[in-house]
Amino acid sequence: MDIKEQITKAVAAIQADKTLLTSFKTDPVKVITKVLGVKLPDDVMNKIVEGVKAKITADDAKGMINAIGGLFGKK
Repeated sequence: MDIKEQITKAVAAIQADKTLLTSFKTDPVKVITKVLGVKLPDDVMNKIVEGVKAKITADDAKGMINAIGGLFGKK
């Protein structure tokens, strides 16, 4: 199993659905299991959850930086 590929798939699904994003914040394992459609061993699941959290956080930070730049006429 390619963990990086699973992280990318999960991030795309979670960011596309605000309900999933909200649920991910409270029960990430349940959301990842639902999105990927498979129950994974704990060690693999933990890596995927941490990867998804990191990616979503990075994307949120990038969006905020772009929004702030837009206030000053920069992008």
